[in-house]
Amino acid sequence: MPTAPIGIFDSGYGGLTVLKEIKRVMPEYDYIYLGDNARNPYGTRSFSAVYQFTLESVNKLFSMGCQLVILACNTASAKALRTIQQNDLPLIDPNRRVLGVIRPTAEVVGNYSTTGRIGVLGTQGTINSDSYKLEIAKFFPQLKVYQQACPMWVPLIENNEHLSPGANYFVQKYTDELLSQNADIDTVILGCTHYPLLIEKIRFFLPPAINIISQGAIVAASLKDYLGRHTEIDEKCSKTSTVRFYTTDKAEMFNGNASIFYGSDVVSESIKI
Repeated sequence: MPTAPIGIFDSGYGGLTVLKEIKRVMPEYDYIYLGDNARNPYGTRSFSAVYQFTLESVNKLFSMGCQLVILACNTASAKALRTIQQNDLPLIDPNRRVLGVIRPTAEVVGNYSTTGRIGVLGTQGTINSDSYKLEIAKFFPQLKVYQQACPMWVPLIENNEHLSPGANYFVQKYTDELLSQNADIDTVILGCTHYPLLIEKIRFFLPPAINIISQGAIVAASLKDYLGRHTEIDEKCSKTSTVRFYTTDKAEMFNGNASIFYGSDVVSESIKI
């Protein structure tokens, strides 16, 4: 059994799109994926609820040997990451690390834009947190950021309706509402790890010149760079190329839906937090 896998956490399935890219870039590492499907969606929950659920899940991954946990969930990254890093980790174990998916995207988004106008599509919770605006301002203060909540997208995806003709209405609705804020937006961040499953529809309803940024590849590259710079963390990560999947809901249900996000068959175990 791997002694120190990298933990990948999400409120449901979306983080599998991130794990897929991380594993492609770093196949030699061991990974544990934990989906808190029994309590999702997180996007409409309060800050305190998301923080509590995320902390419980991080502690579970720590108890399974993880020294490093990636919050592959924008809502958890927006509402819980900073508090866990600043308040909880020093008490739990100051040598362990918890990272998110918003900062890596904020660090590079300016490289994609020529107009300096950035759009963000995300859950209501992520948009309400203003995390993208705050993080992007640290690296590219000259950029203007426009946000649009897409509350119907995750339910469509998790009910496997995202490819249906009926989904077109909601994809066009939210992309139109985003562009109505500023016609010069030339780069759009998919600020939810579910949204890559809608990327073809999103691309159809956006002008062809707009750059669409999906987080998986960016987070994978950022993680590889991070481990290269922090050898004290990298040395603790076991490398036998294993992946284990866990869900807080029924494993059979998780397995069927997870394969859509991960791109290959998934066999999970049900776990209690």
